[in-house]
Amino acid sequence: MWGNAFTACARASGTGRDSDPGEKRGVGAVSSPTFNGMNPPAASGFRRTAITALLERVVATTPVIDIHTHLYDPLLGGLLWGMDDLLIYHYLAAEAFRYLEEPPEEFFTRPKTEQADRIWHELFLAHSPVSEACQGVLTTLHRFGLDPHVRDLPALRAWFAQWPLETHVSRTLEIANVAKVYMTNSPFDDAERAVWEKGFLRDERFVAALRIDPLLVDWPGAARRLSDWGYNVGEGLSASTCGEVRRFLADWTRRLDARYVMVSLPPDFAFPASSDTAQLIERVVLPHCQELGLPLALMLGVRRAVNPRLQLAGDGVGRSDLSALARLCEGFPQNRFAVTVLSRENQHELCVLARKFRNLHVFGCWWFTNVPVLIEEITRLRLELLGLSFTVQHSDARVLEQIIYKFDHTRRILVKVLADRYAELAATGWETTEAEVRRDVRELLGGGFERFCQPAA
Repeated sequence: MWGNAFTACARASGTGRDSDPGEKRGVGAVSSPTFNGMNPPAASGFRRTAITALLERVVATTPVIDIHTHLYDPLLGGLLWGMDDLLIYHYLAAEAFRYLEEPPEEFFTRPKTEQADRIWHELFLAHSPVSEACQGVLTTLHRFGLDPHVRDLPALRAWFAQWPLETHVSRTLEIANVAKVYMTNSPFDDAERAVWEKGFLRDERFVAALRIDPLLVDWPGAARRLSDWGYNVGEGLSASTCGEVRRFLADWTRRLDARYVMVSLPPDFAFPASSDTAQLIERVVLPHCQELGLPLALMLGVRRAVNPRLQLAGDGVGRSDLSALARLCEGFPQNRFAVTVLSRENQHELCVLARKFRNLHVFGCWWFTNVPVLIEEITRLRLELLGLSFTVQHSDARVLEQIIYKFDHTRRILVKVLADRYAELAATGWETTEAEVRRDVRELLGGGFERFCQPAA
């Protein structure tokens, strides 16, 4: 319909062609006289309007592959959802503690409902909810057809509580237009491990990623646990111990049907190094990933427990030494690395590294960079340096409904940024077709990552 309307408009202005504007013609292409070597202002404005209209439709209707979340398959258990979980999420808790007089230690002893009441009061009633975390809650409510303007928290709770979980999960994924969710699955989580060992009926929309942070950042503690589970490991990293750790990773990769292995590392991560972390990566994790054809996802730059009193809300950010990543990419060309960085200051260097190493895939705007001003800046930077060979966003959601606002907000930014890039192309005479736009958007919203995950033939 858009194509027909565009053609009719172009023909009325005397600039149309007989070919279909979406497939055979360039998006927004208008045959018109030049003005000092450039398109006249009216034609340029018409072109930009046409490009934006197409992008709004394509970006809205392209299903997302959410390549990193903290969500769980409903039958696995542990899925957070509903009004109270949205409110007590650590993004909002950290903001609320800037107003709350109550000590964090006392706050966290309160029931979930009381915590949510206090956060709702401080961030939505006592102050206007202008932050991205607050706006995210309101976007989510709006997309469910709720009216937060009435400010009736008990009524909002009751609306969420009335739905069976499976129904609510399906509706949430549909509203967010998310086709697939990559979970974060850790065998070091006692409750989660027990369910995996018992087995359950998998929801094909939820796929697994093997999280190994305890193994890499606390080897002595992890060694004791592996020994308890029947793996013959010692505290040192002997050849036999490394072999047993590889057996552990292989067992859990198969049990989960994990699509990649992942770890979050601090800013001072160094490689190569004599540390347990570096030695385990080199001697265990990378050989395991290469053998099974799995990418290693690195999330770099988090400083844990900057303020431990705030629990999950107390983590911070630091600038990472990306020379470690460069050495990994160079030294292990048969391995693939999917990487996101937490510090704004690391974004440019990460893009430059990705230009040099084909085995590096850049993804998402993580945690403290998941705010519109930085998503736009980072996405523009990546498009201009990497073209389409990255993944724009992952939700990093811990609460189910967060996938709605995180992708709604990202989609708006993506339309704006891509419209600028395609308009620049059109100004040179390069005509991008609707089919090409659809291809590009699929690439950016997870399709490129899934291809990156496929082992070489």
